Amino acid sequence: MSNAALRILIVDDEVPARRRLRDVLDDMAAVLPVDIVGEAANGKAAIEQLHATRPDVLLLDIRMPVMDGIETAEHLLALEHAPAVIFTTAFDDYAIKAFEVNAIDYLLKPIRPERLIAALQKAKAITAARMEALKSAAGRARTHLAIGDRGRIVLVPIADIIFLKAELKYVTVRTLAKEYLLEESLVKLEQEFAAQFVRIHRNCLLARNCIEGFERVEQTQEEGESSGSGWVARVRGMTERLPISRRQQHIIKEFKR
Repeated sequence: MSNAALRILIVDDEVPARRRLRDVLDDMAAVLPVDIVGEAANGKAAIEQLHATRPDVLLLDIRMPVMDGIETAEHLLALEHAPAVIFTTAFDDYAIKAFEVNAIDYLLKPIRPERLIAALQKAKAITAARMEALKSAAGRARTHLAIGDRGRIVLVPIADIIFLKAELKYVTVRTLAKEYLLEESLVKLEQEFAAQFVRIHRNCLLARNCIEGFERVEQTQEEGESSGSGWVARVRGMTERLPISRRQQHIIKEFKR
């Protein structure tokens, strides 16, 4: 960060808390120049503002509706140059120790000017290693996937995703409206979203609530000869049938219960 005024985006679902941060930032302007480039009431709204506001630092509440602070910070990893994050939190001592160990700063409400100055002076960008530890501390799955797109973040709601399919080094994220490419591990996605998705093939996770049923079909080899029958999944809203590997055919019985 340069000697120019720090560009700050305040993210908190409570208006009084945002107002308090503005007052504290105004009071310390002579010591550390800042430019408040915007406010947001939740993480999703903050991410949608990033391209227009281009903040150096997010002052980020943790407990918020729609998208909390930890998930917001994780999505910032999709950016090549992510802003630094300082959590503003009323979390318990256990969680605060987890943040401290992982070198992402936090401010315990009510915010004190001297503490905010110190945090801003040492604010650092997020790293994947720090974020992994924070995810473990939070213990909950994301509500969206973040797709990096030319300096922007596209948020895809987990609830809209039909399937996740590994192809080379990317994962295809398929919704009814569109396909996206995500640079994440299918294995890690399966672990995180086990409640929402089921593995039907070594390279494919299918949303449980999109499964309409199963069909037995004749499988053909490249020469056009039959190689026996197999199973496919019928997917709600799609004509495409997704193949189920022999190893995963046990799910057919599970869904028919």
